[in-house]
Amino acid sequence: MASLQSSSVIGSVAYSSTSCSRRGTTRATINMPKLRTGGLSLRLPARDLIPEVLDMGVGLSAAATSHVEKIYESSTNRNSPSLGSNVSDPMVIAKLHAIMEAVADRVEMHQNIGEQRDNWNSLLLTSINTITLSAATMAGIAATSVGGPLLALKTSSTLMYLAATGMLVVMNQIQPSQLVEEQRNAARLFKQLHGWIQTALSSGSPTNSDVEDAMKKVLALDKAYPLPLIGVMLEKFPETVEPAVWWPQHGQRQEKPIKRRDGNGWSVELEEELREVVGVLKRKDTEDYLRLGKIALKVNKILSISGPLLTGIAACGTAFMGSSHGSWTAMVGVVAGAMASAVNTMEHGGQVGMVFEMYRSNAGFFRLMEETIESNLNERDVGRRENGELFEMKVALQVGRSLSGLKNLAASSSKKGEAIEEFASKLF
Repeated sequence: MASLQSSSVIGSVAYSSTSCSRRGTTRATINMPKLRTGGLSLRLPARDLIPEVLDMGVGLSAAATSHVEKIYESSTNRNSPSLGSNVSDPMVIAKLHAIMEAVADRVEMHQNIGEQRDNWNSLLLTSINTITLSAATMAGIAATSVGGPLLALKTSSTLMYLAATGMLVVMNQIQPSQLVEEQRNAARLFKQLHGWIQTALSSGSPTNSDVEDAMKKVLALDKAYPLPLIGVMLEKFPETVEPAVWWPQHGQRQEKPIKRRDGNGWSVELEEELREVVGVLKRKDTEDYLRLGKIALKVNKILSISGPLLTGIAACGTAFMGSSHGSWTAMVGVVAGAMASAVNTMEHGGQVGMVFEMYRSNAGFFRLMEETIESNLNERDVGRRENGELFEMKVALQVGRSLSGLKNLAASSSKKGEAIEEFASKLF
């Protein structure tokens, strides 16, 4: 029965083509009979039948031919796997997971050490002020005493002032409040790196370049915010104030003589707009935070020297207390001690070191924005850049502006130039 149905199909095709060729038309009709389902099933090979029908010389119309070819191509694509599919390397994924675990561990370490150093700041501040005020009280009482009590009180006051002086010298060298701010910044930046690695893994196709970038970023953060205090601690009183750098440094990319073309969300107007934004960041935001950082550094230096100096003077004053030297030694011991306590409170209670580190980090944030924008603009092949529209939105969010606000800032900068008084950032 199946053989009869197959022969009837071929006969129908042949008869239809013969009759149509006699009439001079190019239309053909193929009537495929429905096969009954039963114990005997006949499956015609679709991949082989369609090319045979196309080669029989039947004058099919263009619409029918394209329809048949589409069916053939779709069946071929379903049966054969795609050769261009991107398959992630399991070793690359394993490396990124290992780096992500190390980054998560560093986040925990910096948070714990930050809390510990915050306790250092509060405990040392309270202890030193208590010792200083107690020594000043003893010096005042000793001024009204004679004989044995005078010797005991002035000796105790002198020793307490000396102890406060030594503790202040150590505290002013390590600047606990500045150390706390460093750990806060490190924890925040490591969290950002952790999220970046998660995004690379969720994209489904991480590469070896992602692994190298992640490693470089981890090492750059370790160098920018070290955990130990001895040997590698950041300089608390640098000669020059520079922005904090926590990202890998790349060499200056040379511009290739490639004709610039639009595409990938980039245009001439967008490039000019971002160049104006970079100019405002350099002239206003970065320079202003570096200026504030220099002021905070000078104030911190003065307070760091004044505190131990005043406690040392108070110790000398109480050491020479007695009837032969008059009352001025007692006055020096009491007044210098009170002033030392006030200076210590201003420096460490006000966390001047933390303020300096905050200004330095803000300047580094703007410096990173400048380098990121310039690296994209220096890449002449727009296909290798980040998408222009997405990049513009990121820049606007980083400076706390809308897209229209960013365009207005660029327009104002192009008109006024260096005379512009507006800052690029509205966040801080």
